[in-house]
Amino acid sequence: MASRFYIETLGCPKNEVDSEKLVGTLLAQGLTATDDESQADVVVVNTCAFIEDARKESIDTILALSDRRKKGARLVVTGCMAERYGDELRANLPEADQIAGFGVAIATGVAPAAATATTAITLGKKPSLAVASETVPSFDLLNLPRPKSHTPWAYVKIAEGCDRNCGFCAIPSFRGPQRSRDIDSILREVDDLQAKEIVLVAQDLASYGKDRPGELGAGSIVPLVRAVSAKVPRTRLLYLYPSDLTDDLIEAILASGVPYFDLSLQHVSKPHLRRMRRWGDGERFLKRIADIRSRDAQSAFRSNFIVGYPGETEDDHDQLLSFVREASLDWCGFFEYSPEEGTYAVDLPDQV
Repeated sequence: MASRFYIETLGCPKNEVDSEKLVGTLLAQGLTATDDESQADVVVVNTCAFIEDARKESIDTILALSDRRKKGARLVVTGCMAERYGDELRANLPEADQIAGFGVAIATGVAPAAATATTAITLGKKPSLAVASETVPSFDLLNLPRPKSHTPWAYVKIAEGCDRNCGFCAIPSFRGPQRSRDIDSILREVDDLQAKEIVLVAQDLASYGKDRPGELGAGSIVPLVRAVSAKVPRTRLLYLYPSDLTDDLIEAILASGVPYFDLSLQHVSKPHLRRMRRWGDGERFLKRIADIRSRDAQSAFRSNFIVGYPGETEDDHDQLLSFVREASLDWCGFFEYSPEEGTYAVDLPDQV
């Protein structure tokens, strides 16, 4: 009987894509998937480390799965938390048999359809925590194949990393700089997934191609959106930085048949956004939203906002409340500021 694996995924849709890439690799190596962690020979937890609550959830999940695994099964911790806090976890989490960051081989300890004693999954070259390598790994998680989608829709990650320096975010320190995929590789993945709706995701989606302007549609995501839309009935984009929402991109989204705009605004007070190291202000955002609605009245909007970032005043907060009322967004997510080691904001005065 083939050895079995179980993967638990925490965090954002980008992590879900990473897990599916692992699934594809494990299946290709002869293992079989199971939905019952107590029957798995190797249990993998793909963790999130974006904010404190996410890290607590990751630790709780690791401990719970450790209790439920069968005797002799290996517990592997991977993902953002493993990459960001690998040494600390190795010293304080004896329940885990292995802590594997993005560039560390996962030793399953089983022999799937082979005579070897150990199977290794190479996840790519591990980046520096300070400044990630610009070199693309020869065996790259971002471009690994994955199974056909088991739902009518699927997330497709089109880039890794981020070149921005938002004051609250530590992700560039462990996900590295922007690294866009080839359009052809993305379209092959779209074909392989056989889904009716493709949801394009990345840490900084609208910056797709800017790291490779001579190769990828002159540094614009628009040609990719059009190419994907030509293949599937529905194309959706997540996490658009507002300054990159150009007229061409708006028209490409509307032409896709899904007038959905997921705008990463974070706040609306101009001085407060500058403290966040972010672009824009509420007036600009309202004008852009009104402009889109004038082109297509059925346009749907989602955004997320941080409350309690250092220096936020009652006036800043009142501006946010007024904006939410006036903008009439369809969905809003609100997050309490989380102090993150190594970020600009963690040492700012006027902590809320």
